Amino acid sequence: MSNSTSITNGRLILPDGSISENGSLSMAGDEISAINPDTAPSDALDAKGQYVAPGIIDLGVFAVDKPAFHFGGITRAAVMPDQNPPLDHPARVRFVAQSGKPDFWVHPLGGATRELAGSEMAELALMQDAGARGVATGRGWIADSGTMLRLMQYCAALDLPLFVHSEDEGLTGKAVATDGEMALRLGLPSAPAEAEAISIARDIALVRLSGAHLHFRQVTTRAGLDLIRAAKAEGLSVTCGITPAHFMLSDVALGGFRTFTRLSPPLRSEDDRQACLEALADGTIDVIASGHDPRGPEDKRLPFADAEPGMAGAETLLALTLNLVRDKVLSLSDAIAKLTSNPAAILSVDAGQLAEGMEADIMVFDMDRPWVVDSAKMEAAAGNTPFDKMPVQGRVTALFKGGRQIAL
Repeated sequence: MSNSTSITNGRLILPDGSISENGSLSMAGDEISAINPDTAPSDALDAKGQYVAPGIIDLGVFAVDKPAFHFGGITRAAVMPDQNPPLDHPARVRFVAQSGKPDFWVHPLGGATRELAGSEMAELALMQDAGARGVATGRGWIADSGTMLRLMQYCAALDLPLFVHSEDEGLTGKAVATDGEMALRLGLPSAPAEAEAISIARDIALVRLSGAHLHFRQVTTRAGLDLIRAAKAEGLSVTCGITPAHFMLSDVALGGFRTFTRLSPPLRSEDDRQACLEALADGTIDVIASGHDPRGPEDKRLPFADAEPGMAGAETLLALTLNLVRDKVLSLSDAIAKLTSNPAAILSVDAGQLAEGMEADIMVFDMDRPWVVDSAKMEAAAGNTPFDKMPVQGRVTALFKGGRQIAL
């Protein structure tokens, strides 16, 4: 790690959505000290006309692969409680909160219930004191509405966001695909897409009762997104996210039984994918996250129905999100906000913006630099990506964490 403290000749993506051409910024200690200062030191990093943006904050990952995150421009990640053992105890939360420093910050999400079993609430306040920036139900849905209401009430009292997985497991069971032509053709166990909307509708009703801030980690269906949109119009404190897989791929990608496309929630219909693009454009979807969940051959080289869900997404997150800009779904500033300032606001951290006093977590990226996704060469613990061999554009060329440059 080097000690460069200034960046010059960059295209700065600023909090108001504007882009400062030939911009510069200075860092002092671990904070941004000035935007477009009058002078810059002679040893400043020359961005050479590339874009300068806040470091990405990846909201809801299942593993921390620092080399993979650094490759992708990610400087912070909110880690799901689905670990071994689960993050349902203050000591475990405290350990994980310290695990990535100094060149990467991990924000643990405390397990909502003991052992993530969905019944007995964990010690939320003690986990918050230990460093939890939120609470999460994990990979599963809490079926008991009474437990869920009490959980929301506690989260509201503690001012902690609650991250939920939205699939009614009474409907999904052991399904690995969404009901439709592809699941029928392939003979895969499937469940109706409505399982997501039913779960979301129940939880939105409980938000009205509790006043909690609920973050739906992945919303992937038209019906679910319509419910989120209506809840926001009503003024309820709800936010939601998505991964690139669900706005780029439909269930047609399941053809050939490629287990790298075995995801949770499963890939949806083309109509649902189009609804995701519409929800990104109109602001219904607040966050784009990688869902980083590396799975080795022992989990993926199995019959499709037996394979574990998940994808390694950290390295491809920025490049795949930039497709939305090229396709004119989002402006560049809106796309970057869904990767940076919006996640920062949900976690209540002083990062995610190029502004004085903010943490100096900064990435410089070449929006047009081409490269090819190769699962065999990824920095992640495993390269289980549904985008293997896909040509993409957009590459991080410099990264700073807390004002110190990280070697890429």
